[in-house]
Order: sequence, then structure tokens, then C-alpha cells
Amino acid sequence: MTTSTLIERTFREEHGRIIAALIAQLGDFTLAEDALQDALVIALEKWEQDGVPNNPAAWLLTVAKRRAIDRLRRKATLEEKVGILDSPVATEDDYSMDDPIPDERLKLMFTCCHPSLALEAQVALTLHTLGGLSTQEVARAFLVPVNTMSQRLSRARKKIRNAGIPYRVPPENLLPERLDALLAVIYLIFNEGYCATDSDSLTRQDLSREAIRLCRILVKLMPLSAESKGLLALMLLHDSRRETRLDADGNLVLLEDQDRSAWDHTQIADGIAILDEALTLYTPGPYQVQAAISALHSEAPSAAETDWKQIAALYGSLSIMTPSPVIEINRAVAIAMANTPADGLRHLHRIKDMEDYYPYNVALADLLRRTNQYEAAADAYERAIALCGNVAERAYLQKRLDEINSLFEEK
Repeated sequence: MTTSTLIERTFREEHGRIIAALIAQLGDFTLAEDALQDALVIALEKWEQDGVPNNPAAWLLTVAKRRAIDRLRRKATLEEKVGILDSPVATEDDYSMDDPIPDERLKLMFTCCHPSLALEAQVALTLHTLGGLSTQEVARAFLVPVNTMSQRLSRARKKIRNAGIPYRVPPENLLPERLDALLAVIYLIFNEGYCATDSDSLTRQDLSREAIRLCRILVKLMPLSAESKGLLALMLLHDSRRETRLDADGNLVLLEDQDRSAWDHTQIADGIAILDEALTLYTPGPYQVQAAISALHSEAPSAAETDWKQIAALYGSLSIMTPSPVIEINRAVAIAMANTPADGLRHLHRIKDMEDYYPYNVALADLLRRTNQYEAAADAYERAIALCGNVAERAYLQKRLDEINSLFEEK
């Protein structure tokens, strides 16, 4: 393995821990990130000459702290800022130290996902700071210019500093609300990776993988959080089907038509085991319910043998926990499978003001088609296509629409 490859791997694997430890000591996001970048540049030269240290992550932390001090010394406010550091400045002899890095990532997670920050800023800052994604990579994930994302990140950091947002795990009375926000951010990152909203490809595996990694960290740091485990289980179960969602020609394959033997059964077993751990904590929540639904799909030998009645019942429970049109749409689809397409369509028609909502029109088109209401189905497919931003999904919907139009031509 080359030195540059090792540095890149260390950066990806340890970035969150190193940057969290630096921010905890420096109290400054920008200074911490700049100092770590300096340390990486130095590592390229030093490791090539002197060999890789015993503890690469600890070496990077030590050198980054030294570089932060160097940067502070160049500012007139050194006397005010240097007191923030609560550990001695590293020396040349400290390069190969093996001391464990303090794990401050949980504090950093809650700081990045503070409710005073806009949701987009929370997601971007979490990806950039904890995930180690570059500004360019985060900008690409949001489909915005690099300069725009750079400004967005800068504003978020300034707001944290100027508003005095505390770098800590919230007190117990605020923890549920803040944890919900953190879980929502991680799930948003995963969903954008699992089904890209505006992309030539169906998925963005880098984002889904990063969300799973962040959630694993959260579960490790908060082992008594049932919903954290529920979310991790949910993402693992969904992600286990990734490779079967497109055929060899890049066409979308629906869940019912996927080759279940090609699902990642190791990942499925891992997800179900984590869900079982969550359920033993006896604090039910929406992520656990969604994971239970996904587990029923994962365990079924085929779509026909899926326990659709249980899935419909779970969606009913989920609608009580977190009322949402999205949940009701999925519930309608489950009812259609458990009973008849007409039953599902009746439930779908009860959902109001969804005419401009993409998932609603997809479900409506499918259920109209399955109840032989082809003209109405064609209209719904056209609306869904107009609202769809993903190339693979749009191609699938167009195929369905063409099938219906061909029926009209035959007549």
C-alpha cells in the first residue's frame, strides 16, 4: 500500500474522531479543519521518509494540534485563544505517540445537527465534518456549485460560533428532540444515496454507505438508544437489496421482481439482529417499525409469500406514531397486496391534496392500472413522469405508460 493510499484510508476512517477531538480542544471548526489539512500535507512527506507511525490517527491529531498553535501564533489574539487548548502542545518527539484519541464524535454530531441550523446546513455539515467528505463532494451531493456549498458551510460554522451553540451532548430533557433531528439527518443522507432524487443513476452508494457508517458510530456511542439501532437496522435491510434494483441494462427492477437470492443475506442477518437488540430495549419508535416492515420483506421467499397483512398493520401503527401522507401511501399499497387493488385504491383516494406529489402519482397509476382503469392510469403516469427527477425511475414509468398506450392503439 502506498503512503498516499494509507493516508487517504486513515483520513476516511479516522477523520470524524480526529476532527471531533480537535474541535473539542480548539473550539473552532475552521481552525480544526485547516490544521488537519496541514497535518495531512506533512504526513505525505514525513511518512514517505520516516515510515508510517505506530498510530497514524494519533500522529495526525498531534501534528494537527501543533499546526493549530502555529496558526494561532500568527494572530494577535493568541493570548486569548491559546487558553482554549486543554493539553500541552505536541513536540517533535510526540510524532509516534500511541495514546488513544478521545472520542468526541457524539458531541460533534449533536452540534452539527443543532435545531437552530437549517436542515440543509445540518446535512452538509454532518457530511463534511463527521463524514470527511470534501466540499466538492458535498456540493455534488446537493447538486450545487462548490462556491455555494463553501459559503453554506462557512455560514453554518459562523452560526455555531456566534450563537454560542454548546459543544456537548444535550441535557436529558432536550435529548429526545435533538436525537430525533440527528437520526433524521442520517436517514436523509441514506435516502438520497439509496434513491437519488435528481440523478442519471438510481443510487449514490457513497452517501448510503456514509449514512450507515455514521449510524454505526451513533449506536456504539449510545447503546441504549433503541431508535438509533432501529434506523441502523432499517438502512442495512434496505441496502441489502441495492445490487438487484437495476437489471443488466440499467432498468429499474421493482421489489416484487427482484432476484432475492442475490440480496446480501449477511447484511440482512446483521440488520435483523440489530432490530432484535432494539426491540429488547422496549422503547418502540417509527424507525423500529419501518425496520420490522423491511425485515418482513427480507425474510419472505417471494412477493406473493410476503406477510402483507402484517405489513399493512405495521403501517397502521406507524401512521399513529408519525402521521404522514407518505406512510398512508405505503399503507395503501400494502392494503392492495393484502386484500385487493380496489381496497388499496380506496385508501389512496382518502389522502387529500397529493396531486403534485411524485410518490402518490406513482402509487395511483399502479393501482389504477391494476384495476383496469387504463385512461386514468395513463394520466397518473404522465403526472408522475413530469415530477420524477431520476432517470432510471422515469424510464420505468415511461415503459408502463407505453404499455397502456399500446392497449388503446389495439382497440
